[in-house]
Amino acid sequence: MSSVALLMAAAGCSFGQPDPDPAGEPPNLPTPSASASQGGAGQQVVATVLAKGLRVPWGIAFLPDGAALVTERNTGRILQVGPESGPDGLNVTVVQTIPDVAAAGEAGLLGIAVSPSYVDDRTLFVYYTTSQDNRIAKLQLGGRPTPVLTGIPKAGNHDGGGLGFGPDGNLYASTGDAGNRSASQDPKNLGGKILRITPDGKPAAGNPFPGSPVWSLGHRNVQGFAWDAGKRMYAVEFGQNTWDELNQITKGANYGWPQVEGQADGKRYVDPIVQWPTSEASCSGLAAVDRLLVTACLRGGRLWAVELTDAGTVLGQPRELLTGRYGRLRAAVAAPDGSIWVSTSNHDGRGKPAPEDDRILRLVFADGGAGRS
Repeated sequence: MSSVALLMAAAGCSFGQPDPDPAGEPPNLPTPSASASQGGAGQQVVATVLAKGLRVPWGIAFLPDGAALVTERNTGRILQVGPESGPDGLNVTVVQTIPDVAAAGEAGLLGIAVSPSYVDDRTLFVYYTTSQDNRIAKLQLGGRPTPVLTGIPKAGNHDGGGLGFGPDGNLYASTGDAGNRSASQDPKNLGGKILRITPDGKPAAGNPFPGSPVWSLGHRNVQGFAWDAGKRMYAVEFGQNTWDELNQITKGANYGWPQVEGQADGKRYVDPIVQWPTSEASCSGLAAVDRLLVTACLRGGRLWAVELTDAGTVLGQPRELLTGRYGRLRAAVAAPDGSIWVSTSNHDGRGKPAPEDDRILRLVFADGGAGRS
């Protein structure tokens, strides 16, 4: 089992001793082969490799039994990771291949979400590219997908692909501008948006544009998003050449693309709460645990940890983790046990794969609530 102990030099971040598992027993996860180190006022984080040998893992969602479903962008496969484990990590099984996936460039099988009522309806949702469009479909494992929203613009780049249920029970999806810059400012175009729909694919009640699934606009290419403990929504966004962004997402807000990249005037367009040079970020995944946001970055090959105040603003400076250790990082998602799972993306045509790639990592923050031993 491969693992690495890392020091998080983040005096602004405060983590307490990991809590016991809610059931009273630790989750069935591999044990790290190295212990965390401590230095000065820093905090500890341990990264453990849970699974390896995957090909461009993109989305991660958890079933009620603790198993994870992982999509592979290029193969169109859905993998089940865990909950059982063996000597080399969690067991990985192919549970389905989605037909009609047209993988090319950044397009393919992307996001995945588990119905909040999965115990009763056994329903999953996937975001994927076909030869005609990007679309969202629902399915039960082993069954054929039924499209619920079609016509999302597709291209070799900027396909968005994030998918997840919000605290309000509605399904959110992030889309890219598919290379058509003007689409982002057109509320009638599904490109360059964050969408909010019912599980049947209809525009959710209370959306800002009547009869439209659009929740926010003016995005270039959003993939990862998450909600904090206060039920505020955040999303990471790929910039063009200068700034990548972390935004707080609000109903009907306009985030400025293509007129603005990074900070604007804070009046017509919403400014990011954090921005990074593209060489240090290009963040695809975003996870939230309590007041901590963790981004997974491709070009930057690192995580950024951002602590929030009770009001949802940034506290202190973002801290970088895992820089250069695992290459390109794609997904980041909070696991049921409070840890954060992260995937590598070194087989996506832009990375330098190691023999174990691609991998799923589990992050546990010591002296704090992010992760339980």
